[in-house]
Amino acid sequence: MNISYDENNIFAKILRSEIPCNKILENEHTLAFSDINPQAPIHVLVIPKNSYINFYDFTKNASIDEVKFFWKLVNDVIDHLKFEYKGFRLITNSGKDGNQDVPHFHVHVLGGKNLGRMIN
Repeated sequence: MNISYDENNIFAKILRSEIPCNKILENEHTLAFSDINPQAPIHVLVIPKNSYINFYDFTKNASIDEVKFFWKLVNDVIDHLKFEYKGFRLITNSGKDGNQDVPHFHVHVLGGKNLGRMIN
C-alpha cells in the first residue's frame, strides 16, 4: 500500500505557522515543541521540517543531514531538559497498528517522573 503525505496534518500546519506551538528548540531540519496533550510531566515532540510520514519513510528517504540533525536535536532536547541522568523515554509510533495519530514522523520525548515499565 502506497500512502501519500497529508499536507493538512497538524504538524504540517505547525511548520507553516498556521497553528502556534510552544517551541522548545529547533535547527535547520528539525523542530521540537511541547505536546498539547502531555502523557508525562514533560512531553516534547520532535519533528523533521520536511514531509515524512513515519520512521520508515524518514530513515529511507531523508538526507544524511536531515537524519543527523534530527537526532542531534533529540539529544539537544534531552540536554535542555536535563534528562540525561534521571532518564527519559523516546517513543515513535508508525501506522495504524502502531497507533500513529499524526501522519508526520515524530518522536515523543517523555520524562519528569518514573514512567513505569509502559505508558497506559
